[in-house]
Amino acid sequence: MQVQYIKEYSNCLDREMEYKIYGQGGKLCLAIPSQNGRFFEWEDRGMIHEVSKWIEANQFTIVTCDTIDTETWSYPYNTKVRMLKHELWFEYILSELIPSVQEKMDNYDKWMVTGASLGATHAANLIFRFPTQFDTLLALSGIYDTELFYGDYHDENTYHNNPCAYMKNMSLDHPYMELYKQSKLIFCVGQGNWEQECVESLRQFSSILYDQQIEAWCDFWGYDVYHDWPWWKVQLQYFMEQILKKV
Repeated sequence: MQVQYIKEYSNCLDREMEYKIYGQGGKLCLAIPSQNGRFFEWEDRGMIHEVSKWIEANQFTIVTCDTIDTETWSYPYNTKVRMLKHELWFEYILSELIPSVQEKMDNYDKWMVTGASLGATHAANLIFRFPTQFDTLLALSGIYDTELFYGDYHDENTYHNNPCAYMKNMSLDHPYMELYKQSKLIFCVGQGNWEQECVESLRQFSSILYDQQIEAWCDFWGYDVYHDWPWWKVQLQYFMEQILKKV
């Protein structure tokens, strides 16, 4: 498997940012780490290994990125400032990381995006807010009503980072609606330990998507399926098998 380590300065975030590229062909897939995780988390946790046969067959390429969660979602103070920083992270992903990878790979097609836990929340926000860039989502054990991160504070940025809020209010004739309907949207959650908030959140979000006439595969796994990497590895391999049948 071809692996590239990249360290590039981000003007958006005013710092060096690191990422890795696994593979050399096929569909580009952005993999977002779990809360406070780093770009090497997917490799360390065995997620890359689970899908290595498809990477080596040039069916898709995974790009593992960094977040700035410790300054945003995990920072307990001043929600206005931390959400402004989170928006700068989106700008970094869209205007710096993605164009850099596209040039290196000579691939300008739409991307897949995936993640587990808070990584799934970020992934869902990316495809629903920017469907001109992404057309495939695999979200594992995410939270889609993000009120619990904000407390009593609300502004434009908290709203636009809460999929349950902005998707519920989106007009049926919004131009993004057709892009959503052309996309592959997959959500999965277990019903075992540490998954209850995620189960409730996905039930709420799946109802919103149904009301908005957006087709999504919302899969609730068994009561033995808990919120941690051993199950996310199983889910990743299972769903990638389904996705790549159709790519």
